Amino acid sequence: MFHRRNFLKSAGATGAVALISTHPAFAQLAANAGNTLHFSSPSLDLELSPVAPEFLSLSIDGLGKNRRGANSIDQKSWRGAGFKASILRGGDGLRIAYRPKWNGDNSLTPWTFEITGKKVVASAQWSPSAEPVPLIFQFDLNQVHTTVLGLFQSDGLLATPALLHFPGQGSMRLTASVGGVGLTYTSDLSRQTATLSLPGASQAHPRISYTFDVTAIYPNLPGIDGDPRFDAFRRNWLNTLQINPESQSLANNTASDTCAFCYYEYADIASLTPSLAPGLTVFDLVKQTLGRVLAGGEAYGLPGVHNFSLTAASDTYPSLLIAAADCARAGYSDAWLAANYDGIRGWAESMLATDTTGNGLIKYGFSGNSGSWPDGPPQFRPSNWWDTIGFGYEDAYANALAFRAYGNMAMMAGKLGKSADIARYHAAAEKLRRTYSDRFFNPQTGVLGGWRSADGQLHDYFFLWVNGIAIHYGLVEKPQANAIMDKLLAKMKQVGYDKFNMGLPGNLVTVPLKDYVHKTEDARYGGGILPDNSDGFQNYENGGATGSFAFFTLAALYDLGRRDEADQILFPMLTEYDRCGFEGRDAKGNSNDWRRWDGTAKGYEGLLTDNYYALLAVPLRQSEIAWPSGFRPPTPLT
Repeated sequence: MFHRRNFLKSAGATGAVALISTHPAFAQLAANAGNTLHFSSPSLDLELSPVAPEFLSLSIDGLGKNRRGANSIDQKSWRGAGFKASILRGGDGLRIAYRPKWNGDNSLTPWTFEITGKKVVASAQWSPSAEPVPLIFQFDLNQVHTTVLGLFQSDGLLATPALLHFPGQGSMRLTASVGGVGLTYTSDLSRQTATLSLPGASQAHPRISYTFDVTAIYPNLPGIDGDPRFDAFRRNWLNTLQINPESQSLANNTASDTCAFCYYEYADIASLTPSLAPGLTVFDLVKQTLGRVLAGGEAYGLPGVHNFSLTAASDTYPSLLIAAADCARAGYSDAWLAANYDGIRGWAESMLATDTTGNGLIKYGFSGNSGSWPDGPPQFRPSNWWDTIGFGYEDAYANALAFRAYGNMAMMAGKLGKSADIARYHAAAEKLRRTYSDRFFNPQTGVLGGWRSADGQLHDYFFLWVNGIAIHYGLVEKPQANAIMDKLLAKMKQVGYDKFNMGLPGNLVTVPLKDYVHKTEDARYGGGILPDNSDGFQNYENGGATGSFAFFTLAALYDLGRRDEADQILFPMLTEYDRCGFEGRDAKGNSNDWRRWDGTAKGYEGLLTDNYYALLAVPLRQSEIAWPSGFRPPTPLT
């Protein structure tokens, strides 16, 4: 899938440079046949240019197990001229100084690199006789979907500390020796690149050192550190988090859309994640992302954005509320909650206002009736994340999220002593709970349907994730929940799906064109030509295999004590995460975030962060006490 870079070794290379260190923690640094400087250790594998202060390649192993991943650097971006690299002796590590060729002053070293086993320190020195030289990383997102996690300043620059995260590999903490230095961070969707520029020393800051520490950040769970089956979990826990610098928000990936109905996923990951760097947590990133929406910013799923011109997606406001509640529950955000309570409460009121029948269920502005979706690409979108299938009116998934969101809203009201709101949102949650199962259960199939349209029809295509979230959120009693899971697993066996390394299909039977939204002749997005849409089945959201929302099926199984059945899905997925199997593109440019059951790639994102939300199943499996109080909502009172 990836084009792995084969690093040349120093043995026999022309003009080889003597090794600077024989310390056993370090491997060779040499001028190889390509005249580049190569360093390798159990945690790092990199090449530096001999003619410019820049990386030619960079791969890490956050676990320090000497694993070699793809090169994260865009090789087409090398500047490649103007400087001369000198290898310096000193200390336990390796030191490389860059001096400009145009200046005969050997004391002028705009950049010096000191490299040890799991650390790179890049130091800049100012000189009045030379312009500051930035240190630029240009990342090839097709090779490694690198992201930089940090907070943006009012001037649009990224503050330090920050965290560089490399899916499949681990992370590097980035700190600076001086405060107030802003980094330039951009991404380019068409080129599939991201660029991080670190300013060189200046008169204001005559010396600056940037330190990159290799690490892996993940929850402290019992039983995982000594078990290699969980190495993929440890390296990839942060994969759900990617910041698009153009929107300055958490997003589908570094160069893709920010989607408001995904924000609860990011916040749920934040609930279990240690600090990213001194003074930087995932909740800081979530609050930054929510702040844009509270200030009137755009995000997919909100009214007026893309094809949601008339109404928000039904899962948007619940997602925003859950994300806000996760922030509030973190323990240090009372002032933030108080400052933003009116806006957050407005989301809850917008949800309540959609219940035009008074039965307690939130409703979408489009009917969801069969045949109501026009031919061709979508002119307007259905009611939830699964945005090529005709969910509308009363949406079972969105209402499960709304149940959790109402309980969370009551919790936030309680933090601020707003007793009337506590009662209001508890009552809303309880009313929804009483209605939910009767409204969505299909006695003909024995499982929950996906949506009930305005004409009263229940639309049921054996949606695994819809049933999973309802069970996990406590909307189905345990005996019925077990019966539902029996039906779903039996149906999965009947239709022949067992490629659990690829995740799970969203639906186990095809969605006919009358209930499909994205109808195109090539069936790329799951809409075929035949009326039953069997020619579109297994493509994209119409039954394609994905890690997205597989968490809910896994969570339901673990909640019900069906550990062996859950493990049969989880561990093949972990193996796939380990080989970066949910990301990257094939020769046709299709990506592995969605696949046909034979493994054919049918996605387009390159990396879709939702595929990694399923990693939440590991803490659920390993320890109930790993979950923060109130995080799992078995009742609306949490």
